[in-house]
Amino acid sequence: MALILRESDVQDLIEMDDVIAAVEDAMRQLGEGDAHNEPRRRAFAPGGLLNVMFASYPNGNCTGLKAYTVSDGHVRFMVAVFRLDGALDALVEADFMGAYRTGAATAIAAKAVGTRRPSKVALIGTGWQAATQALALTRVVEIDEMRVFSRNADKRAIFAAEQAEHLGIAVVDSPTAEKAVRGADIVVTVTTSHEPVLESKWVEPHAFVAAVGSNYRNRAEVRPELVARAQTVVVDQLIAAQLESGDLIQAAEAGKFDWHEAVELGAVVAGRWEPPDRPGITLFESHGIALWDLAAASVVVTEARRRGSYEEIEFLV
Repeated sequence: MALILRESDVQDLIEMDDVIAAVEDAMRQLGEGDAHNEPRRRAFAPGGLLNVMFASYPNGNCTGLKAYTVSDGHVRFMVAVFRLDGALDALVEADFMGAYRTGAATAIAAKAVGTRRPSKVALIGTGWQAATQALALTRVVEIDEMRVFSRNADKRAIFAAEQAEHLGIAVVDSPTAEKAVRGADIVVTVTTSHEPVLESKWVEPHAFVAAVGSNYRNRAEVRPELVARAQTVVVDQLIAAQLESGDLIQAAEAGKFDWHEAVELGAVVAGRWEPPDRPGITLFESHGIALWDLAAASVVVTEARRRGSYEEIEFLV
């Protein structure tokens, strides 16, 4: 019997610590060559867009795919999870789960490359994904201050107050992106902007920067100058980044980045990366891969089966 898990079910079942552990394990398997991930593919249609991405996660005893549509500003996400024997295990509505796995990946990268403790964090963007970025970072980094910025002052103030209460840390409503970023040890950009929101000169020479918001080659959150300054550029998967990392594609086209300089997150987690001798900027280009969705789904589905009482159907037995 296959589980049917809706958004409300996922919100009831999911725990960030579990998702971080599963995504980290999946990336280690990818770095060791045991897991498999295929980049996102897009099909364009009048008025809409279909995105499909798929992977295998042996430690999670599953393979599967994520499919989502974009139409009239509305996005619908679904993850299909198959057991290793080929049977359908679950169909999961995956918007909430996707935010968790994306936050988890940033936290894993920050932990894997090493960051200052305690850290000052700058968060550029206060939308749906920003809250899970903040939550995930609190699980792996001691944060003494988080500064948040977005263009909407009212929304920014509400977000800062909510995060301070929810996370139990000092959260500052920053009037500008520059004031948020200067002096920060960790900088996260999670926006829908088509143009860069981060200037290289604002970034401290030891900072960890996670660019999370864009997965289109014609969009960029950071300028080529910051890519050039980075001592280490970490990507979620090289082949995926070469298809859709606007930040790196545009930097490469400007002659400020060579793809051979990139290191995959899986290699870092698997211990196949040698950290630099001196501190420098680390740039993590996060665009989202199906393996993260499978890792998150594996823990959600396991917990749902442990608790029982969730809807099941007989389908593709």
